[in-house]
Amino acid sequence: MPQPPRRAPDSGTTGDLFDGMADASPRDDPGFEPTPAAAQARLAAVRPAAYARTRNHLHGAVTRLSPYLTHGLLSLREVVTHLRRAHGLGLDHKLVQELGWRAWWHHAWRHQGEAIFASLHEGPVPEAAYARELPADVLAASTGVPVIDQSVRALCASGYLHNHARMWLASYLVHVRHVHWRAGADWMHAHLLDGDLASNHLSWQWVAGTGSHKPYLFNAENVARYAPEDWHSFGSVVDTSYEALEAIAYGQRQARPADAPPSRGRHGSRAGGGETLEAVPVTPQRPGAPCPAPDPADFAGREVWLVHPWALDGPPRGLPAGTLVAGLWLDDHHRRWPWSATRWHFVGRRMDAITNAQWRGTAAQWTRALAGAARVSGWQDPHLGPLSPALGLALRPPAFAEPATACRSFSQFWRAVRFAD
Repeated sequence: MPQPPRRAPDSGTTGDLFDGMADASPRDDPGFEPTPAAAQARLAAVRPAAYARTRNHLHGAVTRLSPYLTHGLLSLREVVTHLRRAHGLGLDHKLVQELGWRAWWHHAWRHQGEAIFASLHEGPVPEAAYARELPADVLAASTGVPVIDQSVRALCASGYLHNHARMWLASYLVHVRHVHWRAGADWMHAHLLDGDLASNHLSWQWVAGTGSHKPYLFNAENVARYAPEDWHSFGSVVDTSYEALEAIAYGQRQARPADAPPSRGRHGSRAGGGETLEAVPVTPQRPGAPCPAPDPADFAGREVWLVHPWALDGPPRGLPAGTLVAGLWLDDHHRRWPWSATRWHFVGRRMDAITNAQWRGTAAQWTRALAGAARVSGWQDPHLGPLSPALGLALRPPAFAEPATACRSFSQFWRAVRFAD
């Protein structure tokens, strides 16, 4: 017998999965500026008590730190240290625990490697039963389910989406429309300013039930509790019981509009608002900014500080005079994981501001080109794959002293971690 599904709660918490923290409200322009000053302003504005109390609401007191964490304008250690010093938070505080989810996803990635990009085990129905492409009406934000259409519009317009809305969107795609989680995860990652491969893809597996033992389900009443009225989805396919949604997820019945009568204060179906969304393309190349391939002659005998999309804090003070601050675009990564123009713009603006010049090439080209440099420095990141250790890049100081052996769950991981010295 299948286990009961994981249901969206009527109160309390959902667990902030996709980015390790719940973020921007649906009506707000996230307005992320790719600068250290903007990152520090976000950090200074965090109110932990309000966050813990309201973070599940789309207008809650959320942090909006995740794009800065993903792209290295803030480090996890820097954020945790600030919260400890400024607010006296310990490991038991909800905000610290949500930051711990980010550390946990990367812990799992280190130990499982490429395995995180395939189903860790079978979900509610066999793999072959899931579609491998997103439906056209989802991409056009024209499903007629307001919570889904609003989520797609917000994601494509701003490159950002509140964590709760990410969970609703993922659950709808996987369990109502029977789209394979990997198709949804790749698409969402391309559009998110904070798209982190471990956090995003393992969160989709958590929702899908392939990285956990219960699918995550939600219904219209849950949306109404946490989202503004124009997101409410009464009268739609999600306006039904959790038992009915479970049957849909397990392939025991077809998805259809709710069977329940339109009483109990229902507002009726809304169309999602606005014109049909134009298809938003993703690309493995930065629009309008071609870069040359790395050439050994450009680096021979030079001190080099590497800037890449996951280390945008900029070069440290005290580098030797004449150090080349080189922007690194890794062809291998971007061909496999293309980005939307919004994400290219966010990262590219910062790269332009802090580098002397930029190059784009494969890991093999970069390794060959940098072999003759006097010294190569910079920060490691798992998104660079084996290039980080090959170039001898440094590891950032961790926020948490993690267990050396693999943990099978976040709860096991969290029981074992301590603050790093």
